[in-house]
Amino acid sequence: MNRREFNAGLIGSALAAVLPGCTSIAKQDKEGKLAAVDTHAHIFKRGLKLANVRRYAPDYDAPLETYLAMLDQHEIARGVLVQPSFLGTDNSFMLAALRQSPARLRGIAVVDPAISPPELDALNAAGVAGVRLNLVGTPLPDFSSRVWTDFLKQLARLGWQVEVHREARDLPLVLPPLLRSGVNVVVDHFGRPDPALGVNDPGFRYLLDSAASRRIWVKLSAAYRNGGNGAGEQTALAAIPLLRNTFGMERLMWGSDWPHTQFEKNADYDHARTLLDSWLPDAEERRIVLIDTPSDLFRFL
Repeated sequence: MNRREFNAGLIGSALAAVLPGCTSIAKQDKEGKLAAVDTHAHIFKRGLKLANVRRYAPDYDAPLETYLAMLDQHEIARGVLVQPSFLGTDNSFMLAALRQSPARLRGIAVVDPAISPPELDALNAAGVAGVRLNLVGTPLPDFSSRVWTDFLKQLARLGWQVEVHREARDLPLVLPPLLRSGVNVVVDHFGRPDPALGVNDPGFRYLLDSAASRRIWVKLSAAYRNGGNGAGEQTALAAIPLLRNTFGMERLMWGSDWPHTQFEKNADYDHARTLLDSWLPDAEERRIVLIDTPSDLFRFL
């Protein structure tokens, strides 16, 4: 997809009618609680320094202004910017966006575990609420090493979350050391169950069993990353009742995954938001997922 095609898609999306059911949730509920939050999006532009090791790099821009326009169109008040893996540990582009809209945005950074406490404090002051471990295609860290135990202690001190992106099969190796460290854990994209196994993936079943910790949240996002030709959406439909019954709605959140990197041709913001209404037809459940849970976890207070 080139820049012209991408921007044309954005313009078409912006002209679409506001989705049914959004208005009652998006502004404020009757108790005056904070409005809806999109908990997973990325911004970037061409020309930024790329990580030496990366799986992908886009050939278009996804600027903050376009993302904020998407939020406005869908009457979503706040967003969480997740540092793209292809930008590595240089969070400066994201931090500039947080400074531009401090009341509306929070950030999830990617950092070296050897980062100093003062550097973490500076990120915290800038609106960063956690770090992302994008472990897809990489060796698992040695969480028992001194650098990692010290790092996780600092994250727990700040009350940050650790956002995990890894295939479900490896969650039994990743979640226990994180939970022992005292941090909150957010698992991306339904836990990334195997497309061929869906909710029968043993790693996904382990995730369900881990709900008893009460320190794990799951993002209802990017179903397309869990299988093509509709398989990912079918897995999402099967997963949601299981997640509801084990985690409860208060541990689930929605994210658009905008601009749907690597899936730009078959995903868009409208469809991502529409899917949530089909997954959660009950307005009260959507309110919890869109407003209450992310407002608390990301400190939109």
